[in-house]
Amino acid sequence: MSELTVEPEPSMPEISRPRVNAELTEPTAANGLVGVLQRRYLLKLLVRREISARYQGSFLGLMWSYINPLSHFFVYFVVMGTIFNLHKNVQNFSIHLFSGLVIVHFFTETFGAGTRSIVRNRSIVQKMALPREMFPVATMLTSLYHVVPQVVILVVAGLLLGWTPDPGGMIALILAIIMIMLIGLSAALVFSVANVFFRDFGNIVNVLLMFVRFGVPMMYPYTLVHERFGSFSKYYLLDPLAEAVLLFQRAFWVGTTDDRAYTIATQLPDHLLTRGCVFVGVSAVILVIAQVIFSRLENKIPERL
Repeated sequence: MSELTVEPEPSMPEISRPRVNAELTEPTAANGLVGVLQRRYLLKLLVRREISARYQGSFLGLMWSYINPLSHFFVYFVVMGTIFNLHKNVQNFSIHLFSGLVIVHFFTETFGAGTRSIVRNRSIVQKMALPREMFPVATMLTSLYHVVPQVVILVVAGLLLGWTPDPGGMIALILAIIMIMLIGLSAALVFSVANVFFRDFGNIVNVLLMFVRFGVPMMYPYTLVHERFGSFSKYYLLDPLAEAVLLFQRAFWVGTTDDRAYTIATQLPDHLLTRGCVFVGVSAVILVIAQVIFSRLENKIPERL
């Protein structure tokens, strides 16, 4: 009796799973700001979109970047200079005021627009897989873009009043810009994700920004704070925004005064540049903390939008 041979059944071909492009996967907390830097082209498109949207349908366009700060300057100059008669107490008060106004405007634009950035771009957030930190970063870079024409105005006005740049002033300028970039972005990250959960945070930011302009030595000299509060003025200098304003004034206003060395010794706090370097380091740490807070909450953003 012959043996019965059983042929093996043909094996089913393996179904290969489709490969998923890493660029299209849902962004994770590990992407964060590093993921934003890895997608610089997309960030550039978002910044261009922000700039175009701001001036869409506008007749003057980019000219509003000059008109807005100049109108604020005119109001503050008339109120603080004429009514409170600060012209006599501060040499070249106009440069002193506008120097502070430029850096304060950079912060308020970054903080305010950054807080609303995710909610305003909800359609993109829900449809595209990208690091959601990209929206606050884009608003910060857009605000930085609008700082340029204001600095141009400041330089021209300073040159007319005899301003000459010096190495210490240029270092102060760089420190002030970096500090506001870090602090403004940190605030924008935290409040943008908080605004997704509770829209009240958008209004809270508007209230906070009302007090910012009076909490820095912009419309009044730092010497006035030192005279009024004495030794307690050191706590006033713990405000990084106040430090950034003083650094910006060191860069532009000091160079227009009759005696640069005398102004630095009598009108500005001691060790300004050293403290500026320390504040930049502290601001970087604050940004890391803000990134951690954002990463903990960002997974819930789509469902809350």
